Amino acid sequence: RTNPLIIQLSRETGIPLVVTNDSHYINKEDAEVQKILICIQTKHTIDEDTGLDFSSPEFYLKSGDEMAALFPEVPEAVTNTNLIAERCNVDFDLSGKSILPHYEVPNDQDHFEYFRDLCYTGMTKRYGENYPQEYMDRLNYELGVISTMGFIDYFLIVWDYINYAKSVGIPVGPGRGSGAGSIAAYTCGITDIDPMRFSLIFERFLNPERVSMPDFDIDFCYNRRQEVIEYVKRRYGADHVSQIATFGTMAAKGAIRDVGRVLGMTYAEVDAVAKEIPQELGMTIDKALETNQELKKMYNESERVKNLVDNAKKIEGMPKSTGMHAAGVIISRDPVVSYVPLFTSGDSVVAQFYKGWVEKLGLLKMDFLGLRTLTVIRGFRHRENRYRRSGNL
Repeated sequence: RTNPLIIQLSRETGIPLVVTNDSHYINKEDAEVQKILICIQTKHTIDEDTGLDFSSPEFYLKSGDEMAALFPEVPEAVTNTNLIAERCNVDFDLSGKSILPHYEVPNDQDHFEYFRDLCYTGMTKRYGENYPQEYMDRLNYELGVISTMGFIDYFLIVWDYINYAKSVGIPVGPGRGSGAGSIAAYTCGITDIDPMRFSLIFERFLNPERVSMPDFDIDFCYNRRQEVIEYVKRRYGADHVSQIATFGTMAAKGAIRDVGRVLGMTYAEVDAVAKEIPQELGMTIDKALETNQELKKMYNESERVKNLVDNAKKIEGMPKSTGMHAAGVIISRDPVVSYVPLFTSGDSVVAQFYKGWVEKLGLLKMDFLGLRTLTVIRGFRHRENRYRRSGNL
């Protein structure tokens, strides 16, 4: 009813036509899977009216030839659709080349010199005036590697927000993981674990022969972690900071149970199949069929089980839910939206890419970990100080 009027309107106004298809899945045969997914989302069975059912299996991504055959009277509309598609070009650099935000050093001082001075000053604070020469040799070696690999600003950014947290009384962890092996991190105050005393190896953290972004995991008081993130937003601009999405996916057992419910199968039937999938990390339905002969037998002998398993395989691994990474925060050189799409979760702005994609794009991902242990220790110290002041300790 509307298409002839749209064509007429185009010819009267001279506004070009394009043809599109309302696409909800890629292939025509995916219509059944789409229906199952809608039923899972709305908690209906396949025979019930969800209110979201499609009228036909035609909501797939049609080819150019199919669209041309559907609209033979306006071939220029198909051409125009292609012209628009050709203008839509987005390139992602997935080489992993780092895109560090610019750290503003006071008085436009050289970044390397500023960081080196922090470490030299910290060397005396940590070890006193008469530190061994090998400690200074180790520090100069690390500074050379950090500078050559282009990570001076990375260290400065981490040092800056840790220094802020300590300055306002937010408890900060002593350091964890391979980052504790850096004497540069220890002397500037990023970590509080002496790598020389414990013979820790710097190359486990940063290796010039394996170029990859260093990764400091920093623990903060659970109750005050957000204050540090707010400081980072003020420092670099709120539009340069975002948190990172996580995606819950359909696991093998969950896919079996969800599809079984949608197909109207009894709990006992579905449970018998689901229990035959081994409880192992990385287990898939295909792998279970290969390794579990009882499941393979059920699959081959029962048409209902076969239909259940085949449909579950089609949705296995699909995103089921979206959440927010517990610790990951992006700090970007340009506004985050220049690199990744965003969404909001409560008051937080969140990148729609999970941490692996963020790292491949070369964006700076910092882990701001909230550790309850630090919160508990802080509470004990407050109570201890209160008792001392009252003279009861």
